Amino acid sequence: MKRREFITGLGAAALTVAARPWAAEAPQLRIQERRAGKLGSGHYRIGALVFDDYETLDLHGPVEMLGHLADVEIELIGPGAVARSFQGPKVVVDRPLAQLEPLDLFLVPGGLGTRALVQQPELIELIRRQALMSERVLSVCTGAALLAQAGLLDGKRVTTNKAAFAWVASLAPDADWQGRARWVQDGNLTTSSGVSAGTDAALALIAEVRGEAVAQKIAEIAEYPWNRDADNDPFAITWGTHT
Repeated sequence: MKRREFITGLGAAALTVAARPWAAEAPQLRIQERRAGKLGSGHYRIGALVFDDYETLDLHGPVEMLGHLADVEIELIGPGAVARSFQGPKVVVDRPLAQLEPLDLFLVPGGLGTRALVQQPELIELIRRQALMSERVLSVCTGAALLAQAGLLDGKRVTTNKAAFAWVASLAPDADWQGRARWVQDGNLTTSSGVSAGTDAALALIAEVRGEAVAQKIAEIAEYPWNRDADNDPFAITWGTHT
């Protein structure tokens, strides 16, 4: 399929959203749904991207924490019907990525599979549009590479897996890359460092939307020692990005 045909097939509504600055209008979609009575006041809808060779903990660490929220809905979205993690286990996709829908949170994990995905412009375009239709976006590890390739990190303070820092940063040279950070929040965008850092960032996001006490309680339920220091990724020293 030619690129023009692909974009046309997305529909006029998706194109209208994509043409606007990120986060200028997208959060209003969820607010309007709540005001129209389509959602409960506490309902929180999360879509998590999955693809072959995603990093298992990138996805399932944040999902473990976010899944403890009251009145939360989590669905897996991706380019295929099934996605295989780099470690081997497979997950079933709930809806195709091409079926764009407003979300409260779009979760973008990383993994070795991102190396191939950045070379797929049609898929990157869908990721960009889904991000535009989401109130918040959280990337884990090299998931930031997908957002970078989609042009969503320019002018933002961001971070990524320190072991892949140079590669991911090369995809968005106009972003403000933070070499020491465990995670970085800039507006409605949160980017986190490698693998387990996504779990820390997810708890920080929970603290923002539901309160510190809720995040702490979830960490205790999961028996997880939450690293609350967003500015200090200990692996920045390991991989030499701390300077």
